[in-house]
Amino acid sequence: MKKLISAALTASLLLSSTAGFAASASFTPPPPEIAGKAYFLYDFYSGRTIAQMNPDQRVSPASLTKLMTAYVVFKNIKAGRLKLDQTVLPSANAWKTGGSRMFVDPRTPVTINDLIHGMIIVSGNDACVALAETVGGSSEVFVQMMNREAANLGMRSTHFNNVDGLPDANHYTSVRDLATVSAALVRDFPEFYPLYSMKSFTYNHITQPNRNLLLYRDPSVDGMKTGYTDDAGYNLVASSHRDGRRVISVVVGTASPEARAVESSKLLNYGLQFFDTPRLYAANKPVSTVKVYKGSSDSVGIGFQHDIYSTVPKGTASQIKVQMTTTQPLIAPVKAGQAVGKLTLTLDGKTIAEQPVVALKAVDEGGFFSRLFDTIRLWFA
Repeated sequence: MKKLISAALTASLLLSSTAGFAASASFTPPPPEIAGKAYFLYDFYSGRTIAQMNPDQRVSPASLTKLMTAYVVFKNIKAGRLKLDQTVLPSANAWKTGGSRMFVDPRTPVTINDLIHGMIIVSGNDACVALAETVGGSSEVFVQMMNREAANLGMRSTHFNNVDGLPDANHYTSVRDLATVSAALVRDFPEFYPLYSMKSFTYNHITQPNRNLLLYRDPSVDGMKTGYTDDAGYNLVASSHRDGRRVISVVVGTASPEARAVESSKLLNYGLQFFDTPRLYAANKPVSTVKVYKGSSDSVGIGFQHDIYSTVPKGTASQIKVQMTTTQPLIAPVKAGQAVGKLTLTLDGKTIAEQPVVALKAVDEGGFFSRLFDTIRLWFA
């Protein structure tokens, strides 16, 4: 059985959280025209897609591949299987890798930390191969790890066949999937994300710039990655953090380094200028209580395990309508984090978000007599 919690209660909670967004609705134009093969604009905090074109079309990622290469490397560091100060001797295979390079020397040990800088800041293909061989034993095994992580993240239109993004007919992705891995990097590895804002890196007495032109033009842009091959065109994933919001854009298949920067800037500014992303509910704060039967406590606070945001056209946050349902009867034992209901947000009659509502604390089974009493009560409920 589903029970509808008072609309007045949930609405008052929402309005108290969005008082600063109660201005009258402003004009929301359509997305700008983007000169590329495909694009995707994503709000990091709400998880909402703001604008898209050909989101699931198969595209060549070029060096945007290195977003997943980095994700797998960071995961191994976090698990303790790799250390930043660990040194490795690059193989001849890494040294011979073509395309952009950080210029490793097969006779000179290099730290994992330097390889990561070389991969992210100057897009070194040699760094990618050296890291892959260290983590996976070979690039081929590392690619299997990349595809496994892609599946875990829900990247349904992606298949990797190398670690650096050099052209390969069986190496492809989509702009939606690129937004997914980009957001995962920011969310799962915030300690490494600042590397994506670094403007240059020096190794082997060679200083190379970061090719993301927006880092030099827009102080709110703090990442993420460029890519180019003849087949892919000029690609860019960019992230802007401004006024408490983070918006991620993916643009692929543009005609030049300047074009990918200009088109990405248009998308980022569109998302930030014409939309708001208010926080509606705070993590681990009860929004209501529900009755618990046969438990050591007769009620439990319910809410969310993470902050709840919603991206809406600027000035419309106060018009969001809230409906919360809970599953009844709720019978102990109840685990902390157990889903006990659903929050539905609507705007102009359309559902804009749904989130599970969870028990914020555990409730153990009650004693024999309290369970017996509640069993009798449920007969007449």
